[in-house]
Amino acid sequence: MANVTPDAFQHQKQKLIDIRHDLHRNPELGFEEHRTAQKVASELKSYGLEVHEGIGGTGVVGILKKGGGNQAIALRADMDALPIEETSSHQYCSTVSGKMHACGHDGHTAMLLGAAQFLSEKQNFNGTVVFIFQPNEENGLGAAAMVNDELLEKFPVDEIYGLHNLPGAPLGEFSTRVGTICSSESLFEITIKARGGHSAMPQKGVDAILVGSEIVQAFQSIVARKMDPGCGAVVSITEFTTDGRRNVLPGSATLKGDVRARTPDDREQIKTHMQRLLNGITHGHDVEADFSFNTEFIETINSADPTQIAIQAAKKISDNVEGDREPMSFSEDFALFSQKKPGCFILMGNGTEGAHGKPLHASDYDFNDDALTIGAAFWAQLVANRLPE
Repeated sequence: MANVTPDAFQHQKQKLIDIRHDLHRNPELGFEEHRTAQKVASELKSYGLEVHEGIGGTGVVGILKKGGGNQAIALRADMDALPIEETSSHQYCSTVSGKMHACGHDGHTAMLLGAAQFLSEKQNFNGTVVFIFQPNEENGLGAAAMVNDELLEKFPVDEIYGLHNLPGAPLGEFSTRVGTICSSESLFEITIKARGGHSAMPQKGVDAILVGSEIVQAFQSIVARKMDPGCGAVVSITEFTTDGRRNVLPGSATLKGDVRARTPDDREQIKTHMQRLLNGITHGHDVEADFSFNTEFIETINSADPTQIAIQAAKKISDNVEGDREPMSFSEDFALFSQKKPGCFILMGNGTEGAHGKPLHASDYDFNDDALTIGAAFWAQLVANRLPE
């Protein structure tokens, strides 16, 4: 079994940096990644891969076969940027107002392209590698679009793998776990239908702010008092708007928020508790309320065998590998792929200093160029391990 190290990518490093910086200067939001997809497809074709464009809208798939093996694995990178105004000062800042690569998808794309070139030119293996460049991860819509476009029927695979950078973790660190690695995200909305009135005569109506405030307080008791303390769930109210004015008590209010959970059972429990609390509070105030609860991202669950394969590949690249890390509270639509096929989602340290240590989605976050060869080497090593000659 061949060992692949980041040093094997030193001759490619500047090219990978150039690709990432180009993508960073020209960010595109979900399902708008036309320029990005064209660049990805052009690169893959130049490496001699079979290329399929327009999968799930703007998705790109590259196919690389070597040897006579029947095994096929998929490696996935995301391509979309975020609707954030960049506040960085480096020379490759976003040139598009209000859009930036604040999550490192530019780096993810460049790393997977680097691995595709290396595997096509320098690394023998036995089987098929399907390179998936996915649109619209940030809104949780891209994986579904590709699956609905029969991605897995057109390009059948046995396993699928995804990688994401983790700012604040040391450069070169890899971490993952069997089971839930990323939480689900469910968005809820409550519309309270109370009775407005004059602020000087509150007894004549029902103050929607008061009702809404009780709901906010009650919802904070769900995780604190109704769930296992170690479950890792989060319930957040993120918006509270009313039709009130300076001297007018509001007759309606809208609450919006976000729920994170690590298991489907916890997610359903939280939804049930929310509905019961809402019913009790609105009944007590003799008002009505509409309630919606929509899960945008399901839990990302790693299968045992692919996770061990990813861990072993990471150990060939780095001495800093954590194989049983705590689950993350953020969400990933790689979850849909790993629901359909055995898979593993692994995290790679982006560094702790400066912009490399800033939180994901921060306006001054930046992917670490020194991580490009590390991530590309990981992908190549995983293929060498999983599809040995």
